[in-house]
Amino acid sequence: MSKSDELTPEEETADTSEAEEGTLVEWDEAPNNRKAPGERRTVSHREEKDDARKIVTGEAKYTADYAREFPDLAEAEIVRSDIAHGVVKDIDTSAAETMDGVYAVLTPDSPEVPDKLYTSAGQSYPEPSPWDIRVLRRKVRFVGDPIAAIAAEDKDTASKAARKLDVTYEEYDAVFDTAEAMAPDAPQIHDEDDVENIQPGADYERNIEAQATGEIGDVDTAFAEAADRADLTVTETEWETPYQSHCVPEPHTTIAHRDEDNRYHLISSTQVPYHTRRQLAHLFDVPIRDVRVSKPRIGAGFGSKQGMIIEPIAVALSEAADRPVMVETTRREQFHAVRNRRPARVKLRSVVTDDGDLRALDMEAITNSGAYGPHGMTVAISIGKKPLPLYTHTPNIRFRTTAVHTNLPIAGAMRGYGAPQGHLAVEGHMDEVARDLDIDPIELRAQNVVSEGDFEVASGILKDKEYGRRIRSCGLDECIAEGRAAIGWGDIEQPDEDHLHRACGMALTVQGSGVPGDELGAAHIKMNEDGSFILQTGAVDIGPGADTVMAQIAAEVLGVPPEDVLVQPSDTDISPFDHGAYASSTTYITGQAVKKAAEDAREMLFEFASRMLDEPESAFTVDAGSIVSEVSGESVSLEEIGYESVYGDEVRAHVMGEASYCTEESPPPFGAQFVDVTVNEETGEIEVNDMVYAVDCGTALNPDLVEGQIEGAVHMSYELATGDGITFDADGRPEVMGFRNYDMPTTADQPPIDSIIVETHEPTGPFGAKSVAEIPVNGVPPALSNAIRRAVGVRIGDMPITPEKIKTALDET
Repeated sequence: MSKSDELTPEEETADTSEAEEGTLVEWDEAPNNRKAPGERRTVSHREEKDDARKIVTGEAKYTADYAREFPDLAEAEIVRSDIAHGVVKDIDTSAAETMDGVYAVLTPDSPEVPDKLYTSAGQSYPEPSPWDIRVLRRKVRFVGDPIAAIAAEDKDTASKAARKLDVTYEEYDAVFDTAEAMAPDAPQIHDEDDVENIQPGADYERNIEAQATGEIGDVDTAFAEAADRADLTVTETEWETPYQSHCVPEPHTTIAHRDEDNRYHLISSTQVPYHTRRQLAHLFDVPIRDVRVSKPRIGAGFGSKQGMIIEPIAVALSEAADRPVMVETTRREQFHAVRNRRPARVKLRSVVTDDGDLRALDMEAITNSGAYGPHGMTVAISIGKKPLPLYTHTPNIRFRTTAVHTNLPIAGAMRGYGAPQGHLAVEGHMDEVARDLDIDPIELRAQNVVSEGDFEVASGILKDKEYGRRIRSCGLDECIAEGRAAIGWGDIEQPDEDHLHRACGMALTVQGSGVPGDELGAAHIKMNEDGSFILQTGAVDIGPGADTVMAQIAAEVLGVPPEDVLVQPSDTDISPFDHGAYASSTTYITGQAVKKAAEDAREMLFEFASRMLDEPESAFTVDAGSIVSEVSGESVSLEEIGYESVYGDEVRAHVMGEASYCTEESPPPFGAQFVDVTVNEETGEIEVNDMVYAVDCGTALNPDLVEGQIEGAVHMSYELATGDGITFDADGRPEVMGFRNYDMPTTADQPPIDSIIVETHEPTGPFGAKSVAEIPVNGVPPALSNAIRRAVGVRIGDMPITPEKIKTALDET
């Protein structure tokens, strides 16, 4: 097995491989982790999301709502480049600086603005992204690069001042296509000397941010053999996805100020408070102890807030204005100046026997990082390493990936993190293989797909050593069976009209549960006198209900209702450390830390109960707010213990528990997406009649929240399949300025979604749980493309799928 010479730090993990025959499916699982459904007090119950009522009534408090707490607050406007490539030669700020109500005008030359390189990606340390960004930029690389910032008494004044800046540019040629960007005569976007932490395979003369290649077996030999044998079929396909916006309801917002101890304090809508604290300390050259990041309620993230994007500007403006400053992006900025899903082009070749056995997969991806490199390498490698494990039994697999810079907006992390682009290629390709062989596409997949007990190696294709993970839970067979039945696969009745054709398509999906070996979650729980608890974690609930699930996990251990566990929002001064909300890690990683912390607190409860009831600690269990002896039947309430523990005459100690959790494991959830579509061959128009998604997420700790994740992610996936994405004119200027001209399906446009939960038990997860937040976003583009292919015989491989593309393809057949 050959591997790439170097890896990004995120890819570097301890060697988890063992001889396959020596690695067992079983896991050293605590007895209390596996509970029958009837034994679960709070987990697996449909508990109401703890902030649901506050959100719908308007009582929820987001970052901008804290502005009223700062009477002297200034508001900001960021001035952005209106050319795609060039150098800012001069910024005349005199007219803006003399305006009433303007407190500060910053340019790259202002002393408050750091001139250090850094990455905006909110990832672990050391960051697996190049340091290629400055806070304000003299050299601009896309329309939207921040070149100046203004703080004023209100937003309107700041905006008026921004329009008074006189900016002089020296404009360079720009390039917007990845193929053109890699050409020898293309404009060079970055100088290698102006980038730190350069990634493997970088070639800045060709605008290549990073490259990687990995191989299992011998792919070239497999294709050479196929050329000489009639019983081996070679299939080749190409696929393409566009820019996609996160469309978060709450724009990026940060309030920065100095607190009473002269420390930097930021209230920010961030998914990664601890990473942001570390990066700010580096950037402004202050000790980490002098930076505090508080995360209030967040109006969704989807990866867009997994980065330090506006926080440095807020800090610099606050320093210059000598007052608190709020930076709140506009909707226009959200679409072109923050972060987006990166476009990708993927080629896939395969060798398959006449019997349907996969012999080789050869995958090549080229991604558009845009002007800078946050998450560039790590997303690019995820395009292959995330979907390929579905077919890990294939003896010969090769994956090559290249991340390329262009003069378009910055791509970043987005829900799925490369997997949607990869699944489109892999699962669309599988249907083409089935068509070439005249095999049912479901049967072809079932013949080759990974299953429980398998030793999966494909996710480690880019590692520099032998790697494998044992699949200890996999409900794919049941997902396929239940999804197939729900969509009516094989029972579709054709419309009466001759020009309408109806068919079903499907796609399998897989994801992960955190970044193996590269994350840490911690939790602290303490008991109040009345037997209720306060839970502190560094995890970030970005909307899906993580706080609710954490309360359910703690409550299950402690024998109390979830409402008796108050979960506090993340704050780097108060909360234990956590890497943040990304990589589908919160339930799996932080949930285990919460479970262990609650068990730690429960041990203290047993100690007090032992003294109070004069029985051994081994006799006790928790039940309905009491500690109960299984020997005598005697009990003592948690409230009694609460008062005894802090006011008692014999022993006084605060009942608390704390724990950290990190693991090399990343058990994959699995899913099956089905789509039922009717195609009008005269116009190319489609009607999606039904969408079914069946998911194996291990134990569903809160089925309502799981179904919410499915429905939200499938909607986002449907947008990737049918929406126009973010488009640009010939000069690289964005053509999408707001929701009105962004082609996101509305509620009225969304086809029905049938959510099916297939429970398995993942022994490495809290009470058997795996992740669910990202996996449903992967399936609609390939499933819809496959359905159209089965309905009218044409393949649409470049997203979005439009009537025009379908009609053109039909006319060409």
